[in-house]
Amino acid sequence: MSGARLEVRYFAAARERAGCSAEAVELPTPATVAALTAALGARHPALAPLLKHLRVAVNHEFRGPDDALQAGDEVALIPPVAGGSGVFRVTDAPLQLSEVVEAVSGRGQGGVVTFSGAVRDATRGRAVLRLEYEAYGEMAVKQLEALGAQAAQRFGARLAIVHRVGTLVPGELAVVIAASAPHRAEAFAACAFAIEELKRDVPIWKKEVYEDGDVWVGLGP
Repeated sequence: MSGARLEVRYFAAARERAGCSAEAVELPTPATVAALTAALGARHPALAPLLKHLRVAVNHEFRGPDDALQAGDEVALIPPVAGGSGVFRVTDAPLQLSEVVEAVSGRGQGGVVTFSGAVRDATRGRAVLRLEYEAYGEMAVKQLEALGAQAAQRFGARLAIVHRVGTLVPGELAVVIAASAPHRAEAFAACAFAIEELKRDVPIWKKEVYEDGDVWVGLGP
């Protein structure tokens, strides 16, 4: 029977229990997330009691126990993010920057970087009357959570993001982001990463409404 060779990465408490930060694991195919976690529990008995508390990311996206694994996949075991972070929401209510700041703050987090995205009153020389935001809510939240997991992996940072939907007028906040890390460089990097990835991959769309028409941003006039 052929096998699937996987790269498994451990973080925080999972790393301590496994005794390593990464290792190669080979599973019989067809392989699943559940089969992998069972194998890891057998390989690292100290890790086994923790597995029920962990989330599994495959190639930087969260996956469930029945999801298939392919040779060459990078699998990360993600413990719950500490310090109250994990605020990832899409809402039609006005935003408060303090919510995301509080979510990522902690005594060990020496740098906290924020981004507030407000609606402009003009774009490309045209006056904007309002923006109309629409989201695929459940998927958007999952994608925001995935950004949080990636920020933890890449920068050792905590991340919180809340995005507004509905009708917004110039001056209102459309998104608030906070990133924190023990040092400022990682906090800045995580915040910049979140902004760029949010614009690229999270299923939230906006329509710009002008006096003489409207356009869905990204589709052209």
